[in-house]
Amino acid sequence: MSIFDNGPMKIELRQIPANSDRLGEIIIHLRNTFFADEPLNRAVKLCRPGEGHLELERHSEKTLRDGLSVMAVTDENVIAGVALNGILRRGEVRKALDALKDTQDERFKKIFRLLYEENLKTDFFDSFGVEKIFEIRILSVDCRFRGQGLAKKLMEKSQEVARENGFKLMKTDATGLFSQKTFSSLGFSTKSEYLYSLENGKVADFMVEPPHDKLKIMYKVLD
Repeated sequence: MSIFDNGPMKIELRQIPANSDRLGEIIIHLRNTFFADEPLNRAVKLCRPGEGHLELERHSEKTLRDGLSVMAVTDENVIAGVALNGILRRGEVRKALDALKDTQDERFKKIFRLLYEENLKTDFFDSFGVEKIFEIRILSVDCRFRGQGLAKKLMEKSQEVARENGFKLMKTDATGLFSQKTFSSLGFSTKSEYLYSLENGKVADFMVEPPHDKLKIMYKVLD
């Protein structure tokens, strides 16, 4: 547990247990922020602010069950932000891509096909000699608390959790400029990029609003 002193308000950074009784609150937070605001979700109009989304919620709940996620909670017990972190093992991306064929939501399928296919072009496991990777899957901050460095604090706490659990490598699929800047400030490097506006000389499938112009698959080796 750590405290982020945010002027008159103190924000506590906590690891989220796999059996947390705040799962419902976390999902509501994501419905109001990340689900609609994330650049690729926004580009395909996946959902509106406050709306639920079955596939995204399943993805979030599965990640939370790994017990590695963290949240920022105000002194009034309000969730100000979350970082949903999971374990990525060898072969899981290929399985996830194959499983997409059973997904009914074509917009969700379009986003995750891109993410999985770009990940398959990387070689983290052999390159770094690891069998498991600490994967940051969702980084979300309530709009009332943005611009105050909270995303960076969530990542610093996530890095602490990764080290405590014996991980040697962290990675993320950073889809927007702001998250990319946050990860870069914490020493993450870029493994690969996918340009949204142009790909192979033609207009890409994703018309992402500026200033977001690319997907970056980023990583950090832990000492």
